[in-house]
Amino acid sequence: MLTKSRKPWDLPYSAVTPEAVYRSRREFIQMAAAGAVGVAGATVLSACDMPAVEAQGPLANVVKSPFTVPDAVTGEELFTTHNNYYEFGTRKSDPARNAHTLKASPWKIRVEGQVAKPAEYAIEDLVKPHQLEERIYRFRCVEAWSAVVPWVGFPLADLLKRLQPTSRAKYVAFETLHRPSEMPGQLTSALEWPYVEGLRLDEAMHPLAIVAVGLYGKPLLNQNGAPIRLVVPWKYGFKSIKSIVRIRLTENEPPTSWNIANPVEYGFYSNVNPTVDHPRWSQARETKLGSLFKNTPTLMFNGYDDVAKLYAGMDLKKYY
Repeated sequence: MLTKSRKPWDLPYSAVTPEAVYRSRREFIQMAAAGAVGVAGATVLSACDMPAVEAQGPLANVVKSPFTVPDAVTGEELFTTHNNYYEFGTRKSDPARNAHTLKASPWKIRVEGQVAKPAEYAIEDLVKPHQLEERIYRFRCVEAWSAVVPWVGFPLADLLKRLQPTSRAKYVAFETLHRPSEMPGQLTSALEWPYVEGLRLDEAMHPLAIVAVGLYGKPLLNQNGAPIRLVVPWKYGFKSIKSIVRIRLTENEPPTSWNIANPVEYGFYSNVNPTVDHPRWSQARETKLGSLFKNTPTLMFNGYDDVAKLYAGMDLKKYY
């Protein structure tokens, strides 16, 4: 259970960078982003080819959450045009350019496995009973770039409690939409499709793990995982699976896409750990989006120390 003592992420919403200030610095940020190339060799947008972010209205009935971090929030346009979503291409600019083909409504999610209430649910039926919160979280990519993002969602634990896991449930498996006609990257062999991910049940039940339906106060954009995705802030970004269509409670550890693709480099747990290097680069420091330099020290568990108890007795170097 979380204590009431002040956490490193406790920050009032007044500390969020105002949108007007961000907009006035947009040209500088865009030019800076051109130098923030991911260590895996991915292309970053330059100032001259940054596409516009589609305007959306704000989400209603969203409350501010105390789960925030003492960091400047990454500019909306910068984060929504620089990301990994291989279903739309392998370059950082591909998702924003190509994800308009995704039809994110209507949307259904199939719940299966060790639960008392298996069924195919309309997304509205899964989301509506929950109070939406804005949670400002650190986001750390395994490629050593990072951002600070105001997500809108609700605790994954609350959803799982409604679905009623059985006593045999030990893991939660997730699956992304597989629709090559709308997701052109699935016509390639970049990964084995559909994309799959998973958490241990106690990880999924931790209060920090959320189901997100929005960011920056608005519904998720297609390139950021519309209409519903996972956000697990103490893990590398690829664990936060996008555009979820299936949730399955299992007895055994489920397969995960990057572990299938390269088990030497990507383990099941993939917790942010600056003391364990990726086989091809250091994880000790990171480049914040909008910065030219890899000059920010990476924090253990991305700064979310409360989760350490989940891994007591585990060799975290072994379980990368």
